Amino acid sequence: MQSRTTPPPERATTLQQNEIRRLDRVVIRFAGDSGDGMQLTGDRFTSETASFGNDLSTLPNFPAEIRAPAGTLPGVSSFQLHFADHDILTPGDAPNVLVAMNPAALKANLPDVPPGAEIIVNTDEFTTRAMQKVGFAESPLDDGSLDAFQVHPVPLTTLTVGALKGFDLSRKDAGRSKNMFALGLLSWMYHRPTEGTEKFLRTKFAKKPDIAEANIAAFRAGWNFGETTEDFAVSYEVAPATSAFAPGSYRNISGNLALSYGLIAAGRLADLPLYLGSYPITPASDILHELSKHKNFGVRTFQAEDEIAGIGAALGAAFGGSLAVTTTSGPGVALKSETIGLAVSLELPLLVVDIQRGGPSTGLPTKTEQADLLQAMFGRNGEAPVPIVAPRTPADCFDAAIEAARIAVSYRTPVFLLSDGYLANGSEPWRIPEQEQLPDLRVPFASGTNHVLDDGTEVFWPYKRDPRTLARPWAIPGTPGLEHRIGGIEKQDGTGNISYDPANHDFMVRTRQAKIDGIEVPDLEVDDATGDAKLLVLGWGSTYGPITAAVRRLRAAGQSVAQAHLRHLNPFPRNLGEVLRAYDRVVIPEMNLGQLATLVRAKYLVDARSFTQVNGMPFQAEQLATALQEALHAR
Repeated sequence: MQSRTTPPPERATTLQQNEIRRLDRVVIRFAGDSGDGMQLTGDRFTSETASFGNDLSTLPNFPAEIRAPAGTLPGVSSFQLHFADHDILTPGDAPNVLVAMNPAALKANLPDVPPGAEIIVNTDEFTTRAMQKVGFAESPLDDGSLDAFQVHPVPLTTLTVGALKGFDLSRKDAGRSKNMFALGLLSWMYHRPTEGTEKFLRTKFAKKPDIAEANIAAFRAGWNFGETTEDFAVSYEVAPATSAFAPGSYRNISGNLALSYGLIAAGRLADLPLYLGSYPITPASDILHELSKHKNFGVRTFQAEDEIAGIGAALGAAFGGSLAVTTTSGPGVALKSETIGLAVSLELPLLVVDIQRGGPSTGLPTKTEQADLLQAMFGRNGEAPVPIVAPRTPADCFDAAIEAARIAVSYRTPVFLLSDGYLANGSEPWRIPEQEQLPDLRVPFASGTNHVLDDGTEVFWPYKRDPRTLARPWAIPGTPGLEHRIGGIEKQDGTGNISYDPANHDFMVRTRQAKIDGIEVPDLEVDDATGDAKLLVLGWGSTYGPITAAVRRLRAAGQSVAQAHLRHLNPFPRNLGEVLRAYDRVVIPEMNLGQLATLVRAKYLVDARSFTQVNGMPFQAEQLATALQEALHAR
């Protein structure tokens, strides 16, 4: 890997002495039109930062439209990256550096930028028409409105076109590489490695080598511009986060990619083929795309014509002996609910992966929310209990997928895995586990008779249960002597025959509930640093990072606060009630209107208080710290 202080090849020959300042952390936000390549730019900066050894957290933010109107506020796409020389948990509350590719990007993001921050502006886009389109009566570069910031006006498009004069490209086509120029400039400012980006560009454009070399030339030109211009007299170093990571091999990973790898690993650990029946939906589609690449690991993917067909095929695969998965978001869960109920009745293992997004209905397809908890808990007709597992960070999606698979195959039940858009698209370093650290998920299939009738006849009863787990046998179709009836009509206990007997239905409903209630999950761990905290902050899912960052801030200020985070939402950990009653106050931050708080208050009769947000964005640490400070002193 290239040294973090060595510029790319062919660097400019005229150099200036630049001051190098050392920082412990930085938050950078790239912003522009959805066609400006901000997600690619941010992703490349993130990859190089990960390879350098910093801890990091990212927040991609983009419109729902494939190509939103250029130059408009709704069309702004951004990518925020927080990286540091120590352990961090969130993508940062506010950017220290904003790269604004046009007036819309500046106006949309300026309210988030604190005074004193650096703003790099592409002056080529600040035309009268472009500024009027977003409501600037006059140029913010000239009217004094940006005096509180360190503004760097850079003609990114002009400089990029000039750097690519030797290529057979039109001005428009050459200008499309301005994001690589900006990436090169920021890579110089923060001493990021460059070799990986150049290799990536050559691979991405392998069939168009001229385009690859043009992008590399723009990238190098951006680096050289930073090194030679007088406007950037300072560059910055953020040392690797050597103390933040346990020994091991790490890679940068997004939540959806970690979840995909977790599903593949679960299939191998269970010694079962992995089957995905899915219909594309934001923000879950990446899982379908990723799993389709791994046929060599026994993965079969089926892109169905709709959500119902996707889960129907997955349930059929579960009946046939596969580790079956269906992926979706909230609107798709609504369509899948009848088949989830069927899976409850059939008592077959099925993973229902819900990457939550803003609702209701189509809602906010590219924004995050945690508002499907009650849907996962109760969104089916009849008494149809389903276990629920929720990851807390992008990397944790790997372990959560394996845990959901463990429950599904061990207890023969559909399982909800509740991720969300923030986790799915965000990324962080992930320690690659050793194989021996992973659990054995193998379970035996039924292989013969399991019951003796009064007359001594040996038969197979498809609903004769394991006394510990209450799971019924998993009998593969075609196994001689194990033929049995399936369907959604109520089954007779043991035999699986159709039964309309009221007492039998009561027994089966209670038995299915008891099976879910009896699932073995770890006790809830509480982080109470001093042991004398009066306030407990309880969270679930992706609120882990902001909650933990807020708690750290309060503790640094001398406040005593306890924290606990739920992975298992159904059933709850056995000790949850005891934990809740040990504190005078309980606050539950959620990206919904208080769904977990509703469940906790109903089950444990504690005065859990909600702190909620449903604006499509994750909590900010300072926002939560303020709310928790108020809760500490509330009467």
